[in-house]
Amino acid sequence: MAEQQPAPRREVVTGVPRAARRRPPAHAPARSEISEQTTLGATYVRALMRSQLRAALGAVAVLVLVLGLLPLGFLLPRKATGTAVWVALGLVAYPVMWLIARWYVVRAERNEADFTGLVTDPADPADPADPVE
Repeated sequence: MAEQQPAPRREVVTGVPRAARRRPPAHAPARSEISEQTTLGATYVRALMRSQLRAALGAVAVLVLVLGLLPLGFLLPRKATGTAVWVALGLVAYPVMWLIARWYVVRAERNEADFTGLVTDPADPADPADPVE
């Protein structure tokens, strides 16, 4: 005769498991403040725009100071400068512009990451489709 398997143990379900329960946030998340266009949400967006503008103006100021003064080398006597001015204009200018642009991009990404960290609710799981780096 075949042996009978014991019946599976019954499990009593009385509600949502404790691990799955989620407490409401103590404050309204900043993301909802922004989407509802409240005064606080407008303040968050203005702060992001101000920090981005500050980085942009800093990059433009450095660019104007470094590269804007470079053509003044043409005013120096011809014997003193020779081909040095042309080398500076042709070879030095581009790496300087690249460094300034790279600094600006890194700064803008850092501003956006700080803003994203501010407006996301820590209780929400990270969205895999929208990685924040």
